[in-house]
Amino acid sequence: MHELTICDSLIGMLAEERRRRGFRTVTRLRIEIGTLSCLDPEALRFAFDVSTRETFLHGTVLEIDRPPGRATCLDCGADVAVSSRLDACPHCGGVRLDPHGGDQLRLIEMEIL
Repeated sequence: MHELTICDSLIGMLAEERRRRGFRTVTRLRIEIGTLSCLDPEALRFAFDVSTRETFLHGTVLEIDRPPGRATCLDCGADVAVSSRLDACPHCGGVRLDPHGGDQLRLIEMEIL
């Protein structure tokens, strides 16, 4: 489960930020996981809950946004929203899509005390 590895990286990044800024805890995290990423939001949520036990992040509310993927159709040139890498172009039905968004994992905001 690579979600645990991602949580470990996130915890390390937040611990470093905590050392730099001197805050006590994080009450809320908002992250963005694109629909074309290989991450399962519920698995990430579970991994976060397990990984943050007995840390300064215990009890942090994790909010997950799921922006759609974007792709350019190589047949008609349309820029389209897609929910899967296997989607067809909604304009022409073409299956030659070049994805260019929706695979990101980003920390959007955090609330600290």
